[in-house]
Amino acid sequence: MDIIKKQNMIISNPETKDFLADAFYPETHEKLPLVIFVHGYKGYKDWGAWNLMGEKFAEAGLFFVKFNFSHNGTTIQDPYHFSDLEAFGNNNYSKELSDLDVIIDYFIKDPKVDEQKVILIGHSRGGGIAVIKTFEDERINGLITLASVDTLERFPKDKDLQKWKERGVFYVLNGRTKQEMPHYYQFHEDFEQNALRFDVERAAEMAMAHFLIIHGTHDESVSVKSAHHLHILNPNSELFLIENANHTFGAKEPWEEKHLPADLDTLTKKCIDFIQQNM
Repeated sequence: MDIIKKQNMIISNPETKDFLADAFYPETHEKLPLVIFVHGYKGYKDWGAWNLMGEKFAEAGLFFVKFNFSHNGTTIQDPYHFSDLEAFGNNNYSKELSDLDVIIDYFIKDPKVDEQKVILIGHSRGGGIAVIKTFEDERINGLITLASVDTLERFPKDKDLQKWKERGVFYVLNGRTKQEMPHYYQFHEDFEQNALRFDVERAAEMAMAHFLIIHGTHDESVSVKSAHHLHILNPNSELFLIENANHTFGAKEPWEEKHLPADLDTLTKKCIDFIQQNM
């Protein structure tokens, strides 16, 4: 089976700005389920082994899409580095949900896509965004979270929050790139103004889609307790834990191997089985 790869397509969002997307799918005359991957905090579409994962989905007969959020810090000219820290600092959840909506609108119209089969896969913070979008958008009938947060209220507290408000910005060190990455106070203001909309717990509880929760038991960034919590909120969901897996399921940046790390391979097979059984 031949796999078509369309990479670095420019997607326009008048509410934010242009950003890039990739699509991997098999050459076929059949309409395919649309699987959209949502990256997390300090993530991007080409990080680590996401390309290899996308190929696996395409080989399984799925139309796999991944994209960069418009304000994730990468640019159209340089999608592999955080070369626009000003954009990163001006990111917020409203912009991410807007970008995701544009992606769904764009690819659901593709003649190779079955518009009745739309699945979101969200990693880490992207899991929270995917949960909210699934609740809001009746076009989505499959939801898979990978090492997902169970709340988007992940901000400095008390005195640190007050300092952020007074200074207008706080910085987080990117351990890999050693960049001091800014977060402008507008991020918190956007959350406060949309607190009900950004309630992941409420969205998880009310989401109607087929729901798979995947988490590693040794996740160093988002506790596995978050997965258990999401499962309690939505008892119809399926919980799949990968023993000893970390937050990125064995992948790292750069990923120079030709095969997926074992835990990410296990995850990918589970996702594909879940989609094939429920879609």
